[in-house]
Amino acid sequence: MRFDIITILPCLFDSVFSGGILKRAIEKGLIQVQIHNLRNYTEDKHKQVDDRPFGGGQGMVMKAEPIFNAVEHIQEKKGSPVYLLSPQGKKFDSGKAKKWSEYEQIILVCGRYEGVDERVIRYLITDEISIGDYILSGGEYASLVIVDAVSRFIPGVVGKEESVQQDSFSKNLFDFPQYTRPRDFRGMKVPSVLFSGDHQKIGQWRREESLKKTWIRRPDLMDKDLSEEDKAILGKIKSEKKGKNHESDESC
Repeated sequence: MRFDIITILPCLFDSVFSGGILKRAIEKGLIQVQIHNLRNYTEDKHKQVDDRPFGGGQGMVMKAEPIFNAVEHIQEKKGSPVYLLSPQGKKFDSGKAKKWSEYEQIILVCGRYEGVDERVIRYLITDEISIGDYILSGGEYASLVIVDAVSRFIPGVVGKEESVQQDSFSKNLFDFPQYTRPRDFRGMKVPSVLFSGDHQKIGQWRREESLKKTWIRRPDLMDKDLSEEDKAILGKIKSEKKGKNHESDESC
């Protein structure tokens, strides 16, 4: 799979892919990452990629011409998706990461300044994408998040593929709590069930903790694909929480 990143700051990527999982994936030929300097696709001697907005206003707007030129030069197939990294885009999530891992090529356009000429949005890109409800200095940082998240779903990139399937959000649930040595650290003890040797009980405990953590932190995820068993466990968790709250109210 090939990622093509279009940016005005290619220097930001100099050391990003020189270590870790992505470096090994590149060395194995599982993924390719190409960084393209947008200024190389301008047609004026000053290599200008931005200009003042028509109608007035503060800041500068990224020009359509170099972005069109870059995408048309880079896109290997007409259907290869082109995404503009923008704070007003659709939210990137695990579902998109998994779907995008099936593409042969993804082109990521890193937005900057006050925005991008609307003609790029209407006539060139596949969609606008955001990684969260906050503002970054530019789309470069968002593009790195996307490359890492998508690459994890490509077979062979992560050493143990089952770990990808168990990651948070893979089934709309957060991970269960994890512990390692020592068993007792400053009086903070590891739950005894993890030493029981009963894999069924351990699995049940982990499922309950996963459901509990997701319900407390992201209840909006809980309506998706829960089994009847999960719904029963969740009902028990809610009842226990309600009972604790009632006890707390009585003691006040």
